[in-house]
Amino acid sequence: MDRIKEKMNQLRLEADEAATQNEELKAKIKALEQDNLAKEQEITSLSHKNNVLESEVENLENKNKDLKASADQGANHSTEVETLTRRNQLLEEEAEEADKNLREVNERLRQTDVKAGHLERKVQALEAERDQWESKYEEMAQKYNKVQKDLEELMAQIGDI
Repeated sequence: MDRIKEKMNQLRLEADEAATQNEELKAKIKALEQDNLAKEQEITSLSHKNNVLESEVENLENKNKDLKASADQGANHSTEVETLTRRNQLLEEEAEEADKNLREVNERLRQTDVKAGHLERKVQALEAERDQWESKYEEMAQKYNKVQKDLEELMAQIGDI
């Protein structure tokens, strides 16, 4: 019986140890479950944060694409501006040349007008002189005709004598 008592005591001790170990393991399980729950919450939080960051990365990549496109467009615009600047410079040079030619033509036209004025005055003077000569000619023709008539009359009178 002592052996049975001893065995019972041993079994009780083992049961107490098993119960203690069971409680310790339950506490460990509870702690591990809480730790697991905390880690799941952290995982959920990190997943959300990861999604937010991925969305932000996507937005930044889109902005990067837009900025690259804008930079390319800016380069194209600067090329166009250079081309237009050169074209504008050529047009300005052509305009200056045309303005110079216009001034020269205007000067020649003014000189031609002055010459035309002088020539018109000469023509008028020559026409006036011609008119004078014509009137002198007519006077002389009349005098000639009168003298011719007088001569014919004189010849007729001399012929009658």
